[in-house]
Amino acid sequence: FITLNAVLTGVADIRKAIADADDQRKLYSRKTILFVDEVHRWNKSQQDALLPWVENGTIILIGATTENPFFEVNKALVSRSRVFQLKPLTRDDLLKAAQQALNDTERGYGHWKVEFESGALEHLVDTANGDARSLLNALELAVETTPEVWAPNAKPPVPSWGSTIYISKEAAEESIQKKVVLYDRDGDYHYDIISAFIKSLRGRDPDAACYWLARMVKAGEDPHFIFRRMLISACEDTGLADPQAISVVESCAQAFDRVGLPEGRYFLAHAALYLSTAPKSNSSMAFFDALSSVEHEDAEVPNHLKDSSRDAEGFGHGAGYLYPHAYRDHWVAQQYLPDALVGRVFYTPSTQGYEAKIHEEVLSRREAQIASLIETGFIGQQVNPIGDWWVKAHFKGGTEKKEENLTYSPENKQKSAILDKAQRSWMSRLETTRAQSLLTLRNNIMQCAHILRHHRVLVWNADDMLLTFECVRLTAEGSTCAVCRSAQSKNLIDQYASTLSQLDKPEVAILPQKESLSNGAIAKASLLFKDILFDRLLLRDMVAKPEDAKYLAQNILQSFTGTKNAQRDIAFDEESNLNKDIPPLLAPEASVILCQRIPKEGQRLSVYLTEADSQLAHEFAEAENSFFKESENPLFAFDATSIEQSLSQAGLTVGMTTDTLDEKRQLSAEEIERWFSEQSQYGSHIRSVLGKEKTVRIQQLLTSTTKNKAVTWKTPYALYTCRLSK
Repeated sequence: FITLNAVLTGVADIRKAIADADDQRKLYSRKTILFVDEVHRWNKSQQDALLPWVENGTIILIGATTENPFFEVNKALVSRSRVFQLKPLTRDDLLKAAQQALNDTERGYGHWKVEFESGALEHLVDTANGDARSLLNALELAVETTPEVWAPNAKPPVPSWGSTIYISKEAAEESIQKKVVLYDRDGDYHYDIISAFIKSLRGRDPDAACYWLARMVKAGEDPHFIFRRMLISACEDTGLADPQAISVVESCAQAFDRVGLPEGRYFLAHAALYLSTAPKSNSSMAFFDALSSVEHEDAEVPNHLKDSSRDAEGFGHGAGYLYPHAYRDHWVAQQYLPDALVGRVFYTPSTQGYEAKIHEEVLSRREAQIASLIETGFIGQQVNPIGDWWVKAHFKGGTEKKEENLTYSPENKQKSAILDKAQRSWMSRLETTRAQSLLTLRNNIMQCAHILRHHRVLVWNADDMLLTFECVRLTAEGSTCAVCRSAQSKNLIDQYASTLSQLDKPEVAILPQKESLSNGAIAKASLLFKDILFDRLLLRDMVAKPEDAKYLAQNILQSFTGTKNAQRDIAFDEESNLNKDIPPLLAPEASVILCQRIPKEGQRLSVYLTEADSQLAHEFAEAENSFFKESENPLFAFDATSIEQSLSQAGLTVGMTTDTLDEKRQLSAEEIERWFSEQSQYGSHIRSVLGKEKTVRIQQLLTSTTKNKAVTWKTPYALYTCRLSK
């Protein structure tokens, strides 16, 4: 019995194998079985060399191939062979393989009690599609990424033998998506580009889909391979949400086979755009915009879009990727384009046919996506301290995009605390519905503002773009202006607005760094937009300490009245006249809308303990309330009512409503431990009120009751409508 691998052997190896087989036949009258793996990788001459020896019976050839032998193997060799087609494993076979891996103490996870949420193991089996290797890989990923630390060879092993590992449905779905690709073409480039392309389709980002498609075409990727992946995506990610998707992609694939390249690129673009937006139009020209961009720019694949199935441990590929199917409406705002192209627009839906139905939705998702990226990406540049506090309190590092590691060495036990961040990052992907919360907040602000088509609207602190382009849509015959803190934000807004007509583009200004509420920054904005009296002024999170409310009230009042300076300078150059009069910013009948988050009324952890221990939860709640009332932190020194009073005392007519944003998130053991640590102001206060023993008990109960469970995190805020009193 002789085995050869067609990838690693040549004619010399074939001749040696035939010589050995011939000797066995002449000397011992024995036939030789020659097993050739990946036989289709041999060229025609190599395959022909076997023919005479197969015919005279010197060797019995067994060839294995993953390709269709009628196309990839010489006809003469196939005609002398019997072809056996190996079918995928059945569902029962895969269940047996999974149980064997879970129960085997030497080659599996028999030393631990691996438990699955109802339907989780079945999901792994069904999604493996008859492939035991994919099932075992997914099982390995699910088991070994669920614990905070996985070190089975440590002494003692971590987690300890006999401990329980619980696999949720979400963990199973995340794991089976990371199947190892069973073929290779161009190494990392091939895997990373196709990974980014499919994730862009899944994320309903037509701009990124066009860009990665252009990269693959430019690199010479086989179009049939791209169509194959899109056919899978049509059912895997679009599914019954649009039953026509599979028909459209299949029709495009057939049309490509008939026409060929280069005109066949239209069909590639058409199918990709349909899957990412489901349009029925000739908007495939967007692909050629992306192709033109590829010819001038060669940007790196963002690390969180790279394929994580092969080298996530060593290089951190895939870290920070948010799985869209885990979020409401199967979409989440995240970056799909390279860093250098963030905000670049390749696809703009028309107002014809089916695209008229999805026009507003595509633009709205794009704006929410950019708003979410800017809010997290430029957090270091934000002046308002409540932004820092809110991000640190609600959104931990798991959803942050991380840079790619360029080196890798074996695991060092002393660095385990640092390496644990990778596991925490993976678990954090399902912890936030950030984009949906932003959209809900935007809708509530717009409903309160009552913006009409002819209104002139000013958006303050517009760096995140959340409100700007919604105002542009609502003010068809009016105008929208925006004030940003940074030039980078202004450039991004201008870049996105380049797709709009000249009359629809918002006017954007940068607020000088020296300006603040205390010196009348809002009132002075009239100098940035001359001759414009605004009907609406939209403000968000302007108060970070009690005195800010008074400064804000003065700014709003001066925005209605303007200010006259008796000491104004006389200068022919208006820019040099530092003490000039400040004209009004707002029309007499204008409204000012303020959306303000109220940290003092923020989420209380005690509500999660009510069912576990009602008496302890009651004591915990009283301790929490005393912390928020007595804390020296200025963020807790104001509430919705105090802001309303400051605005009213300035002579404004104020209307106020309060509401909460509900977000689903998971509380990790590390988060809870940080909250209750002695270094934490919150934890120190709870310990001083309840004592160490009760505090430890609360921490333990909170960890156990929220484990493997998504909790509702409430964010309180207030909406104020301010008008000039008559």
